[in-house]
Amino acid sequence: MKSQTNRREFLLKSSALIGAGMLVNPFSGFSFSKEKSWTVGEIMDTFISQVPNAPFSQTVDTIKIGSRETVVTGVVTTMFTTMEIIKKAIALKANLIIPHEPTFFSGQDETDYLQNDPVFRAKYDLMAEHEITLWRNHDYVHRMNDDGVRIGVVGDLGWNAYYQPKSPILNIPRTSLRELIHHIKGKLGVPAMRYVGDLNQTCSKVLLLPGAVGGRRQIESIMKEKPDALVCGESNEWETPEYVRAANEIGMKLSMIEIGHSASEEGGSEFVKNWLNENMPGLPVHHIPSGNSLQIF
Repeated sequence: MKSQTNRREFLLKSSALIGAGMLVNPFSGFSFSKEKSWTVGEIMDTFISQVPNAPFSQTVDTIKIGSRETVVTGVVTTMFTTMEIIKKAIALKANLIIPHEPTFFSGQDETDYLQNDPVFRAKYDLMAEHEITLWRNHDYVHRMNDDGVRIGVVGDLGWNAYYQPKSPILNIPRTSLRELIHHIKGKLGVPAMRYVGDLNQTCSKVLLLPGAVGGRRQIESIMKEKPDALVCGESNEWETPEYVRAANEIGMKLSMIEIGHSASEEGGSEFVKNWLNENMPGLPVHHIPSGNSLQIF
């Protein structure tokens, strides 16, 4: 009986000392620790702190709805914030969405002319109802010490062994343009893509420019790097595709593959997800590909 009393007194005294910070908690290795919570602002600031010369005075990477002060319960990274993505975020109890591309149909996410539009209201109001914050991460992920989008895409293509940091050129094993297209389709899950060139052309030196960097930059990069093939997200038909066609007409061995904008940069959103896992351990993070709005018939 006395031993039970002594044990009870020991536990009571130990609890008091632990609460006062005077005794190491013998149970601290169990379930008493709590993961750090993160606000949207803390996540933004931590990411931006790793980008050279940031923050930028002009950027599209702003909060489109919600608040920096929101305590994050979970994150969804994606290319485009579709209605389906919003609903999946709600189901996952994730209250922060980080897309790479615009949510409201223009590069700057201009919404002044959309306020009474039912399509805009459906997306915006659903996020507002569930207190979701949306922070676009486009400029910052592209301008890390090495382009995070390109790193993610290279990984998805299985080309890590051929990647030189900060370089858009990859010297892959020699293959035909036909097989190169098959490889990209299989790795990125794209059912079809457009190309310019001879399907039997041998390709080894690949110029990888995901997204839509513009015709002039694509052409200037071709002039500088002299690749066998340009692999890009998209291009205006009257710009780089016509340049590549003309190059073939004068006997140059040059090809071009258009993956499609969404698939060509989806790896970047997966990169952001992996960055969050590394820098915010314990925070639930989900990468959900948004797919392409354009279908093939």
